[in-house]
Amino acid sequence: MPALEAAHIRPYSDGGEHEVPNGLPLRRDLHRLFDLGYVSATPKGHLLVSPRLREEFANGHTYYALEGQQLGQPNRPDATPDPSFLAWHSE
Repeated sequence: MPALEAAHIRPYSDGGEHEVPNGLPLRRDLHRLFDLGYVSATPKGHLLVSPRLREEFANGHTYYALEGQQLGQPNRPDATPDPSFLAWHSE
């Protein structure tokens, strides 16, 4: 689907690898917010929305409603994002 992008969970510039466990398929808008730290995911794959989004912009109502939603799971177990990378990103 052309609206999906592969986000690095741990950026390559910060020691992240170009490998499937370090990737997360996200919509383009969520990818950008993920890279900027406005959204993240728990190690179990639930979406987190940073309070910074509300504090700094107060217009992200579309995103506030996504808080806690389960991200889609891949069909292949070897394509699952590494929970330790998700924990790193959400800190």
